[in-house]
Amino acid sequence: QVQLVESGGGLVQPGGSLKLSCAASGIRFSIYAMYWYRQAPGKERELVATITSDWKTNYANTVKGRFTISRDNSKNTVYLQMNSLKPEDTAVYYCNAKLYVDDYWGQGTQVTVSS
Repeated sequence: QVQLVESGGGLVQPGGSLKLSCAASGIRFSIYAMYWYRQAPGKERELVATITSDWKTNYANTVKGRFTISRDNSKNTVYLQMNSLKPEDTAVYYCNAKLYVDDYWGQGTQVTVSS
C-alpha cells in the first residue's frame, strides 16, 4: 500500500515560518521525483517546489528565496521549509511522488497565514 502523509501545517502569523514534512511508504523513495503543490480556495492547484532523485530543485517565482525543498532518503521523507510567510501562502499543501507512470498524492495539510 502506497502512502504519502503530510504533516507540519498550522496557523502562523505573517513573517513566520513553518516546516512541512511528507513521509512516504510503499515506494522506492530514492528514485522518485518529489513535488509540493498547493491549492487555495477558488484558485487552481499550483506547483510550489520540485526536487529530483539527483537533488535538482525548482521553485515557483512566488516562493523563491523564501521556501526550500529538501529530501532525506534514509527517512523516506521530503520537506518544505517555509520562511517569511505571507497571507497569500494560505492554502492546502499536497505532497506528490512521480516515476514514469506512477503518480501518488498525499491527503494535504492546511497552512494558514494570518494575524
